[in-house]
Amino acid sequence: MLNKLPSDISALLEARTNGHSLPAGLYTREDVFDADIDVFFHKHWICIGLDCDVPEAGDATVVDIGKTSLILLRDDDGELRVLHNVCRHRGSRLLDAGKTIVSKLVCPYHTWTYELTGELAYAPHMGKDLDKQCHSLKPVTFKSIGGLVYVCLSDHPPEDISNLEQAMIERLAPYDIRNAKVAHQTDVIEDGNWKLTMENNRECYHCSANHPELCVSFVDLDFGFDPETLSPEDREQAEKHFRLYDERTKSWEADGFPSAAVEQLENCATNFRTQRLIIAGAGESQTHDATAASSKLLGHMTRKDLGDTHLWGHNSWNHFMGDHAVVATVIPLSAGRTLVRTKWLVHKDAVEGKDYDLDKLTDVWIATTDQDADLVARSHAGALDPAYQPGPYSKFSETNLDKFATWYIDRMRAHGY
Repeated sequence: MLNKLPSDISALLEARTNGHSLPAGLYTREDVFDADIDVFFHKHWICIGLDCDVPEAGDATVVDIGKTSLILLRDDDGELRVLHNVCRHRGSRLLDAGKTIVSKLVCPYHTWTYELTGELAYAPHMGKDLDKQCHSLKPVTFKSIGGLVYVCLSDHPPEDISNLEQAMIERLAPYDIRNAKVAHQTDVIEDGNWKLTMENNRECYHCSANHPELCVSFVDLDFGFDPETLSPEDREQAEKHFRLYDERTKSWEADGFPSAAVEQLENCATNFRTQRLIIAGAGESQTHDATAASSKLLGHMTRKDLGDTHLWGHNSWNHFMGDHAVVATVIPLSAGRTLVRTKWLVHKDAVEGKDYDLDKLTDVWIATTDQDADLVARSHAGALDPAYQPGPYSKFSETNLDKFATWYIDRMRAHGY
């Protein structure tokens, strides 16, 4: 556990009122940020990337989480590896941030050289008595779940990741994400706390007012509404929509595509939710006209009418559609800065300009992420204001935010805060 005043952060946790947003200090204070990194990004499973980030032997990419730097790579036998980016000599970083191609991992400081498995191969001027087997790079516990790479930096990873595996392996199989390719990537730094980023993603209360591009294909009512505020016509339309959900879900599942909602949001360590969502309009993909962006479908998919298999965790959200996928990971940088890394995936053999148009593939979620960055910055600025007071969550459209806040408090307490 981090060194801290024993009652300081705990007092903030105790101050939280059920059904309300968190006390300001839990969003804004650097000591809370340090605790968040310790608890949620070192002791829980987090998504850091994809198998297809490193498609060939020798491909490597560096992901930094707080002070911890990780290397995701593919070794000479084609096996995925995650290693600590710390030389076993005097601790130098081996690789710089970003993607690279390596035949071996060579420390730039004193040329200690490691195989892509992490084994020490060469340590000049260290004498014959150096036991190389004792100086391999430290491996990181990881799981590839349907092509999504999750790591846990704890010596005691939460076991309930098995529920996420059980839910997603079958759901993701037709998309064959392991053999997809990254068609585009953006890194957006939001001027706000990571929890505000995740809260914003867990509700669509704000969607109709802020996301005109997304709302062409995404149904904001899917995540709750107050029926009393709807006109009779809108209420009838909503009821019709949810009747359609029941029909579609039964039809999809009868065809062998798991679709019903699976939630593990409270009283757990590994926080996730998945469901196959209806795509509005043309019903094919999250694009500006809701039609497929790629004529070459993902993986083994043969249909464009299977909706959007969404999955979120506590540092990620994902949308898997017939033609492409959108995968976002969240990495806190400070109490008030958060990296949102978004990747667009297509079939590995899809050719830009022939099978897909890059602008059509990316424009909806580029716009949505920029809009969300503005909203998160506004929320964080408000949390810094002395006038801030935790407000009530909507019992119709923000129930998942209340569950997230409750889970956050519970996990902080479980780790001694």
